[in-house]
Amino acid sequence: MIEVGIGLGSNLDDRCGNIIAALKALNSIPSIMVTRVSSIYATPPWGVEDQPEFLNAAALIRTSLSPSMLLDTCKAIERSLGRALGRRWGPREIDIDLLFFGDLQISSDDLVLPHLNLFERLFVLIPLNEIMDGRRVARRDLKDAILQLSGIDPPSEIRLDREATERLKDAI
Repeated sequence: MIEVGIGLGSNLDDRCGNIIAALKALNSIPSIMVTRVSSIYATPPWGVEDQPEFLNAAALIRTSLSPSMLLDTCKAIERSLGRALGRRWGPREIDIDLLFFGDLQISSDDLVLPHLNLFERLFVLIPLNEIMDGRRVARRDLKDAILQLSGIDPPSEIRLDREATERLKDAI
C-alpha cells in the first residue's frame, strides 16, 4: 500500500457534511484506508471569487489502487455526493484532489502528480502541512512554501473552523 495525500473542499450545501461523507466513502472501499485527517479550514474561493467561502481539509490515505484507479474512484465519489460538471474553479458540493501519490511523478492529460497547483494554494498547503509531521512533498518543505506564498504563518485569510473540525472528529 502506498501513501497518498488528498485535498477536500466544499462550498455548497452542508460543506462539513460533504467532507465527512467523502472521507467515509473513501474509507469504505477495501483498497483504501484513511489514516490521518487535518482540521477543517474556512477559506476564500480561489480562481473564481464570486462564490461562497469554502471549507477545506487534507487527508492521508493508504491504497493499493493505481493512481488512475484512485482518481476514477474519487470522481465517482464526487458524483455520488452531487457534484456536477460546472465552471472551472466554480462552486461545488465536494472536490477531492490527489495531491501526491508516494514519490510518483505523473504528467498525463488526466492526472498530474504531485498536483499541478499544490504549491500555489494555501488552502491546500496549510491542512496538508498539519498532517505531514514535517515530511516533504516533492522534495519541498510545506512550511517554507506557506511562508513564501503568504509572508505570515498562518495566513489571515485561512481560518481554522473549530466547529467544523469538532464535527469531523466526532464523525470519523
